[in-house]
Amino acid sequence: MTPGLPVSEISGNLFDKPASNVRFRRRTTVAAGRHWVTTQGRRIMMKRILSATLMAASLGTASLAADAKRTDPQIAHIAYTAGQIDVTAAEQALKKSKNADVIAFAKTMERDHKAVNDQALALVKKLKVTPEDNPVSQSLSTQATKELTTLEALDGAAFAKAYVENEVAYHKSVNDALANILIPSAQNKELKSLLETGLPLVQGTSEHAEHAEHLASMIK
Repeated sequence: MTPGLPVSEISGNLFDKPASNVRFRRRTTVAAGRHWVTTQGRRIMMKRILSATLMAASLGTASLAADAKRTDPQIAHIAYTAGQIDVTAAEQALKKSKNADVIAFAKTMERDHKAVNDQALALVKKLKVTPEDNPVSQSLSTQATKELTTLEALDGAAFAKAYVENEVAYHKSVNDALANILIPSAQNKELKSLLETGLPLVQGTSEHAEHAEHLASMIK
């Protein structure tokens, strides 16, 4: 039975109503039922995505905090990985979304984070430092892959909203890690300076985060 619809709309004595009217009512009822299921499904999916995203963000920060003493090569790898995750997410949004505001936002994410990562690569080359893979980078990559898979299954407004809400949560998480762990732990002055340059890109009060929050409130 379709929730919210009276039984008389989907059943009744066929001899009391013209056949065409019954068929019309049935088609209307089926369409309404499908709309209800689709809407409810999207709402449930959105709640799951947001909850999973916030949990992943919290776990990522907790993981960093639990093992805060990282070497400069590891810090460089973590910072680059975090930036690349944002670039990849933006590339997915550019392929899937038709929302003009979301596309513009994704282009900004792709451009800015690529620029910071290019600076990071130039710096480690200059310092003759090889970024070192580590459990934190691996954890971030694993979580990001799962999120990309989840988002890939969505389309239209559902995808746009999930992508933007994920960006809000992700930027806040990375901001906390940069400000409280990575920057204080960095020993090399140039690396520390680069991290501080990248910090405004993900700060909760930055243009990126404000833009993402505004988009999230607009997409229904």
